[in-house]
Amino acid sequence: MAGVAAAAGQRVTLFLPKAAPKAKLIQALQYGARVFRVDGSYDDAYDLSLAYTTKFGGLNRNTGYNPMTIEGKKTVSLEIYRQLGGVPDYLFVAAGDGCILSGVYKGFRDLLQLGLLDRLPTVYAVQADGSSALARAFESGVFERRPSSTVADSISVDVPRNGLHALRQLRDHRGEVICVSDDEILAAQSALSRSAGLFAEPAGAAAFAGFLKVRPRLLRNAVAVVLATGNGLKDTVAAGRSVEIPEKLITSLDELSEC
Repeated sequence: MAGVAAAAGQRVTLFLPKAAPKAKLIQALQYGARVFRVDGSYDDAYDLSLAYTTKFGGLNRNTGYNPMTIEGKKTVSLEIYRQLGGVPDYLFVAAGDGCILSGVYKGFRDLLQLGLLDRLPTVYAVQADGSSALARAFESGVFERRPSSTVADSISVDVPRNGLHALRQLRDHRGEVICVSDDEILAAQSALSRSAGLFAEPAGAAAFAGFLKVRPRLLRNAVAVVLATGNGLKDTVAAGRSVEIPEKLITSLDELSEC
């Protein structure tokens, strides 16, 4: 968002929690955004962003608040439809506040209303074990505030601000919600990079972790799509947990132990 605003000559003010990866701060600051670090969680940063626009005015772009963000996020469904020439059987989406999930459903519903589809895909909302409010509500019907803690920073929320809407979409269209551990997320991140050349941040890799977890029970020859959003360079500290940086320095090829 900061990059797009910079290109459009707009002023951007961001509120990020203290746990936000340093790389995200650097990118936002590099684009000239005004950044406030919040002594709290993403939920606290969300509340302060709303308080800011209420007091000082301006357009609040927060994805859990501004309905136009869902209209923007729905375009991924249109792209999937165009590239596949139809609808996939399964779609895996990482879920925090549930905004991307709701956008995905909105896009496919629009295509259905236009008569371009005869069905919607089975959507799997993938959450981290340490931030699973949507998964718990999917079972109980009630959103319970519980502190979140996960390596998947971008989907780490205590209470999903678009939770009720996302939950209704999942139930109305027979979606599924699954949870994955931080270890599964990091393993999926590494596997995605090494097998497809796609370096996703942990939140994006969570969707792939969800796919790997349920793959044995999916229909044979089904078409599955994984939304791996967010570049891995947003959080190199998390990615560094699954790789080993060489400590030894060499000066010649004679020092190589193997070729």
